[in-house]
Amino acid sequence: MKQETKYWNVDKFVDGLENYPQVREAALLLRQNELIAFPTETVYGLGGNGLVDKTVEKIYIAKGRPSDNPLILHIAERKQLGELVSEIPPLAEALMEAFWPGPLTIVFPKQLGVAMRASAGLNTIAIRMPDHPLALALIRASGLPIAAPSANLSGRPSPTTAQHVLEDLDGRIAGVLDGGSTGIGVESTVVDVTGDVPMILRPGGVTAEQIAEITGEVRMDPGILEEGVAPKSPGMKYRHYAPAGDMRLVKENSVEEMVRRIRKLAHEAQAQGKKVGILATAESKLCYGEDYVVIACGKRSDLISVARHLYDALRRFDQEGVDMIFSETFPESGVGAAIMNRLAKATGGRYL
Repeated sequence: MKQETKYWNVDKFVDGLENYPQVREAALLLRQNELIAFPTETVYGLGGNGLVDKTVEKIYIAKGRPSDNPLILHIAERKQLGELVSEIPPLAEALMEAFWPGPLTIVFPKQLGVAMRASAGLNTIAIRMPDHPLALALIRASGLPIAAPSANLSGRPSPTTAQHVLEDLDGRIAGVLDGGSTGIGVESTVVDVTGDVPMILRPGGVTAEQIAEITGEVRMDPGILEEGVAPKSPGMKYRHYAPAGDMRLVKENSVEEMVRRIRKLAHEAQAQGKKVGILATAESKLCYGEDYVVIACGKRSDLISVARHLYDALRRFDQEGVDMIFSETFPESGVGAAIMNRLAKATGGRYL
């Protein structure tokens, strides 16, 4: 049954956000076990009381999310860890000191009593402290650890604006706090510190290189790429971030070869009667002509800009009603690892 989805537009730069009427109303609804979408520095999250299994279940239902896909708990103060984790390993201490608040989620051993649904039944729990004033104000005002995956229908591109949230979840949740466009544009990095060596379960806003500077060593979990591996982190197992059109990645030895190949593939698809979209960059956009829906997601020379605009670009292809999308690919170092992880998930790992 549809419900009214309230909408609050809040200036994230005002003083005293925790006492702002819209924030207090949203926090009250969270305490009443309703679901509220809110901005973080990565993407918009769909928040609910992370201590109550029935509320966490509502998140899975609203998103249409598989129940074995764990969630992230969002906190605003380090002291909140005491009720959530059974141990804070030294590696976690170092990473929190370096990257919290920020786009790093840390997987800890779980405290008894934490909602089993939030961890999908695992004995670990993923936690982060977002670096967004409105998110932190909402968490503080609610007095809760907030379980919050991305605020979109499962499988869809993640939302980087409140409008994206409403496109997917209007009538399915209690409210949306609009704090403007998000800054980073891809989800947080998830790192498991329960072993001797930190293990990246999902690449994101903090790079493997940055983590290695703190820990000296870091590994990538094989479940990032392997199908059929039980997920320890959000985003590991299922197809995600996908536009409606059929999408393929194109990889060549040089950018010039990649552009030529995409032009050829686009021409062939159009000849078959398909409406073609091309995910390009600012540097290459004009190389494809005007016969296709060409959307630049940022500058190849600035992969942070690609990450910031990636999901918006994928949603724009849906608005254009394209049948087939050919995507440029990117170097898999730094934030490029997160970009290519999301594109691989969006395409089901299909390359041409």
